[in-house]
Amino acid sequence: MDDDQPLQLMGADHEKKFLLDPYLDWLKKEGALVHEGFSVDALAAETNFWPRYDCNAAFIHVRGRGDYLSVYALDLKPGGKTRPVKHIYECFIYVLQGHGSTAVDLPGGKRHTFEWGPKSLFAVPLNLKYQLFNGSGSERALLACTTSLPFTLNLFHDEGFLFDNEYTFMGRIGNSKYYEGDGDFISIKAGRHMWETNFVPDLTQIELPAWKERGAGGSSLAFALADASMHAHVSQIPTARYKKGHRHADGVHIWAVDGSGYTMLWHDVNGDREFIEVPWRHGIVYAPPYMMFHQHFNTARQPARYLAISMGSRRYPLFRIKRESAGGKVDTDIKKGGNQVEYEDQDPELHQRWLQEIARTGIEPDMKEFVKSF
Repeated sequence: MDDDQPLQLMGADHEKKFLLDPYLDWLKKEGALVHEGFSVDALAAETNFWPRYDCNAAFIHVRGRGDYLSVYALDLKPGGKTRPVKHIYECFIYVLQGHGSTAVDLPGGKRHTFEWGPKSLFAVPLNLKYQLFNGSGSERALLACTTSLPFTLNLFHDEGFLFDNEYTFMGRIGNSKYYEGDGDFISIKAGRHMWETNFVPDLTQIELPAWKERGAGGSSLAFALADASMHAHVSQIPTARYKKGHRHADGVHIWAVDGSGYTMLWHDVNGDREFIEVPWRHGIVYAPPYMMFHQHFNTARQPARYLAISMGSRRYPLFRIKRESAGGKVDTDIKKGGNQVEYEDQDPELHQRWLQEIARTGIEPDMKEFVKSF
């Protein structure tokens, strides 16, 4: 080639490609209905027909979803079912409404089937074919799928690779008892203990180990679901109490499981704090934006639980920020280099607001043991 000649691009119709987002382009092609907001009520969100699953669905993009995860809700009509599907992205399914079953096809022609109901949580091992069935003839079933689809599609930008791949990940299939609601407890330390399984029948009933470092007598348990790189945990706040403020990476999708209350979020910029309040109600999902402080407050007459799902698990942290968090920053005082705000350092307005809210319920506050400065 003559050095004086300009470089010719391959093909006369070459299209300049710059700052592409294959995931968002794919959504448009799929005809997906997308709901956006700081928080979204999935139970009230409109759905439309999605051919890929052969059922109604809607995508949910909350503001702090980050680059790795998003949610789609599958809306199965009474007696309905999805078509069999498989995919090269991880998917944690939380049942918001209804009863039904899942059939998972294993190598060699075997099949696992398990039944789920409201507040079940499960994950199908990577790239195994599965089908969802609504067990009611009169009510819909709504399942919230938190997935790594955005990251995976943006990484490979090849739809066929994600949905038509024949590879079997044998190491992810797991023990047969993991499909029956059983599992293995893996003891690490408070706030890091794990329950390894593929299926949790009811998040309101599973026993949670104490995590006193997070404050107010709370408890928490992480899940190792289908040997995934995604993370999930359930935490509980006792009656008439609230947790310590904290911060973490974005993409942590939080669902209220039971009870009632709210989460306050704020950016601490030069002491100028503007609070954002997200109420707890079954069906609402939100994700705190990157390193945005937030604090969970229970106003119910019973303990309140919530589910959090993110990228980077206790087993496979993937990122330095997740490794450092699980390694100690998650429940270490920000004054000592961690990501937690101790009660004595919290904004007094947060405590006063909570006292006003809980007074409306007629519940006697039970924070004197923990909050002594206000």
